[in-house]
Amino acid sequence: MFDDKGLACLNDIHRAAGFSKNQRPSDWMRLPTTHKLIEAVLNRVTGKSRNWEKSEYRSVTYTKVGVGTFADVRLALAYAEYLNPNLAVEVREVFLRYKAGDATLADETLQRASPEANEWAAKRAMGRVVRNEYTGELSERGVREGYHYANCTNETYKGLFGKTAKQMKNARQLQPNDNLRDAMTMKEIAFVAASEALSVERMQDEQSSGYTECRDATAKASQALSAAIEQDRKNRRLRML
Repeated sequence: MFDDKGLACLNDIHRAAGFSKNQRPSDWMRLPTTHKLIEAVLNRVTGKSRNWEKSEYRSVTYTKVGVGTFADVRLALAYAEYLNPNLAVEVREVFLRYKAGDATLADETLQRASPEANEWAAKRAMGRVVRNEYTGELSERGVREGYHYANCTNETYKGLFGKTAKQMKNARQLQPNDNLRDAMTMKEIAFVAASEALSVERMQDEQSSGYTECRDATAKASQALSAAIEQDRKNRRLRML
């Protein structure tokens, strides 16, 4: 059971687990380690390291007479681990895999996720891999981050979509700090990734050096790809006549 603020009832966890009286929520709450956990969660929730107000403390945990002890889900998970050491080991293994950047963990998660979540993750992954290769190439060729990177990227967008990043964000009613590529379709991301990959090839073949040459190489690559896409669309329309 959860209350209206999303805090979990620890007594329900205890009953579901079927553990003994000396592992009740009240017993766990008295442990020094639990006090430290509560303080850590309070720090995360409030941004304060001490001097918490009563309302702030109750936003993390409280006891309702006749009902039970309620706690933030992070504390509820810690209590479940306290009841079940096997769960504690499993949680720690997942955490270590996450910290190590284990890609198989993400894949296992996505297997249980919705089709929409899988599409979002695919867009992010594909865009990130090619984007890193592209910006890495710019850096190696003397292009400075910031304004110059943005201008080079805009050459990709202008060639493919006829708009700068700012114009595309405005058209999609995005905020200035929103990630444009998160709002793109899978097809658009694929076009951008292909264009940036082609830009890298062109910069390497032409031995581009500095901002202007790299920007021009990017523009040529996006224009060439856009022309190929439009020609293919034209050919398909003609075949349908």
